[in-house]
Amino acid sequence: MSQQELIKSTATIDRAWAILFARLVLGLIFFMAGVMKVFQLGPLNHARKYFLPFADTFLPVWSLWAMGVVIPFVELIAGALVILGLRVREGLVALGLVLAVVTFGHLLHEPLYEFHTHVIPRLALLLFVFMLPRADDRFSLDRVLARRDAGLQYETSGHKKAQKLKPGDF
Repeated sequence: MSQQELIKSTATIDRAWAILFARLVLGLIFFMAGVMKVFQLGPLNHARKYFLPFADTFLPVWSLWAMGVVIPFVELIAGALVILGLRVREGLVALGLVLAVVTFGHLLHEPLYEFHTHVIPRLALLLFVFMLPRADDRFSLDRVLARRDAGLQYETSGHKKAQKLKPGDF
């Protein structure tokens, strides 16, 4: 392996580790919030405590109940998906929507709300994971499933034997 190939390989694996750690931290933040809201606080109490205080705004009460009950499940499920690296794009989009709803709500009641302690760090991790190429996310179930599907397609296309994986392929 040449010096250039070694440098490229090292950069690729470093990006893979960076994506993994960002995914794990972001996923755990939302997953654990979802666990607390679903299993300890309860979705209805979550809606009462965090969403019904906005009943004095132009927002319909039914929408406050709907968002207040749904968001804990979105955090739980999307957080788990991001942790596992399964359907990462869908999980990130769902978590991004949660962040947008939270930001809107805070700014609705307090237009100068300092959301740099809550929203911005989560958004930064989300954007970091979102912006890096999926192919660099080597430690994800999406990657494992894509490689498995590619192997199945290779086998069913008339070839008798699937390609052997080299040590750096996975």
